[in-house]
Formats: sequence, C-alpha cells, structure tokens
Amino acid sequence: MPSVARIFRLLAGLPEPAAPGPAEQPPHAPLPPPGTGAVPSPPSNPWDAAGRDLAARTSRQGAASATEVRPPVPAPAVPWVPQDEKSGAVFARRLGRGLLWTVVGLAAITGIRSWIIPPKAPIAAAPAPASTGPAYPVEAAQALAGRFARAYLTWDEAAAPQRAQALAGLLPAGADTGMGWDGKGRQDVVDIVADAVSPGPQGQARVRVDVLVRPAATAPATPPPAAGAPAPASAATPAAAFWVALEVPVATAAPGRLVVSGQPGLVGLPEHGPALQRPAAVEADSPLSTATQPAVEAFFKAYATSGSGGAPAVTAPGAVLPPLPAGIEFRSMAAWTIDKGDGTDRTGTARVSWALAGAQIEQTYRVTLTRVSSTAAATWQVSAVNGGATG
Repeated sequence: MPSVARIFRLLAGLPEPAAPGPAEQPPHAPLPPPGTGAVPSPPSNPWDAAGRDLAARTSRQGAASATEVRPPVPAPAVPWVPQDEKSGAVFARRLGRGLLWTVVGLAAITGIRSWIIPPKAPIAAAPAPASTGPAYPVEAAQALAGRFARAYLTWDEAAAPQRAQALAGLLPAGADTGMGWDGKGRQDVVDIVADAVSPGPQGQARVRVDVLVRPAATAPATPPPAAGAPAPASAATPAAAFWVALEVPVATAAPGRLVVSGQPGLVGLPEHGPALQRPAAVEADSPLSTATQPAVEAFFKAYATSGSGGAPAVTAPGAVLPPLPAGIEFRSMAAWTIDKGDGTDRTGTARVSWALAGAQIEQTYRVTLTRVSSTAAATWQVSAVNGGATG
C-alpha cells in the first residue's frame, strides 16, 4: 500500500526520489571525514528527503541547460524596408489627403447624386410666336395722306365740284366729299411733306402731313366811290404762304388698300426742334491751319467760278468736284481750322460767306485736304468738300 508521501507526490506531480547508488551518497548524508568512524544517522522525516532530492534535480537540470548550446533564433522577417522620406513627399501625401477629405466634404454637402446625375435645367416656357403678318404699309399711308392733304386744303368757291371729285377717290364709298367745307373762299397748296405714321389697332393709323398753303390775294379795303364817280380798280395784295400741319386718319379697307377713315385735324407746328447733344469739340492743328488757309480760300474763290475752269487748278489730282450754280459769288472765308491728326489726308472746317439773290449768307463746309508732292515742292490741295459741320 503506497504511503501518504507517495500519494501526495502523485497528486502534486512531484518526481519520485531516486535511490542512491553505491558510489554516491545522498546529498543530505555527507560522508564523515575519514578516521572519525562516525556513522550518519538516517533522516528523521521523509518529506525533507524528498525536498532535498527535488532541489538536487532542479540544480542538475539548470547546469545542463547552461552548458547546452542552443541554435540562434532567427529574427522575424520584415515584409518591407523602411526608408527615409523627403519633405516634398510628405507634403504631397498630406496635400493629397487634404484634397481627398475636401472632396468627401463637398460630396456630403451637395450630394453625390447631383455629381453623377446633374439636375435638369428648368424647362423655359416657349416664347410666344412672333407675329408673321406684314408690317404696316407706312409708305402707302404717307402717299395716301399726302394726296388727301393736297385735295383737302385746296378750295375755290368757283370750282367746288373739282375738290369733291378729288376727295371721292380717297374716301370710303358714300362718304361726305365736302369734309366740313362751307363752299367759300380760295386757297392753294404750294408743297406737302408727309411725316410720321403712328399705327393703331385694327389696321388704323394717323399720318402727319406738313402743308405749305397760300390763301388767295385779298383786295385792300377802300371807301365807297362818290355818287356818279367810276369805281376804282382794285389792287389785290398777294398773301404770304405759310406752313400748317394736318393729321389724317387712315385705315385698311381691303388687303393692300387704304382709305381716309374720317375728317382730319389741323395741329400746331413745333417752335423749335428737340435738344441735341453736341459731340466733343475736336482739337485744332493751329500751325497747319495757318499754313493751309491760303489754299482753301483760293479753292472757294474758284469754286463759284469753276465753270470757267478755275476749280480744277486748286484741287487734288483725280478729285471731281461739281461746280456751284451761276449767280453765287464768293465774299469771304470767315474761319478755317484743320483737325489735329497725322497722315497725308487731313480734314478741316471752313465758314464761307456767299452773295446770293441780293443777300449775303454764311455757310459751313467740311473740307478734306490731300498732300501732293512733286519734284519742286509739296502742297496741300482740296480733294473733297461737303456741306455741314458734321464730319
């Protein structure tokens, strides 16, 4: 039957104590020095022997382990070789990460779907179809209103049917050809100028016509003749002509046909034209103006007498300038300035006084000069002349 010590060793996993050999003594029983004759006493407790035996085994195993040469354990293999990065590579990597996160942030704000499938533009309402009908016949309306104004403002109490006949072809069928005239007096139309046309709804329009009229001559008032004396001859005084403005209503009666749709009305004439924004003044070339003034003045002197061959002598080669009509005489050139610039062609402004029909009148011209060079010298000659102050 096993002892309690053995059962404990088995439960604790302790090794069994080895029996001492013939040549060795247990470590806990040292041999007595020779010559002493002393005999070691047996251990008093088996547990002490087991402990000493375990300590001896442990010391022997440690010594063997110390003397045993173990192969070196290889270092674990590294899957990559670390390398030093330059500052540019680090900056590029950080910048790329920053851009990536910026794109991710924008995608989160705007929505990735709007990037892949952009929103459709709103469908604009279709524009209303433009009117394809013909424009109002302005020229036809002006021609009709001009004919009507001449017939309407011309009357003679001795030839009333002629006026009515002239108006009948311009009015609707059955219209009153008298158009409000009482059948008295006499007036002639000297000139007409058709002006603005103001279209209205349903083919109607209003046409303004300026008319120069001259009433008949009127005899001066004279006292009645004495009894038995012959009646004095009446000396009629011619009346002066003057302008009036007439607005004529017209309407479309049939495709391509216009008629005067009603009575016209006299309207006032403007006292002056609208305000004009004048262009900035052009800087003058004073030295050249002074140098070319004699040539320009000589041209205008010859311009009125160019029928005798005077103008070609002072004009540039190749220039063709029609002469002024007979009866106009040169008086003086009030002013001449040439615009500042460069080149062989220069333009200036001249103010010239003419004598015409017993009066003197000043007019403005724009004159173009061309520099003509020859072996002898270089001169400025007129190549073009236009009336008016505009360039």
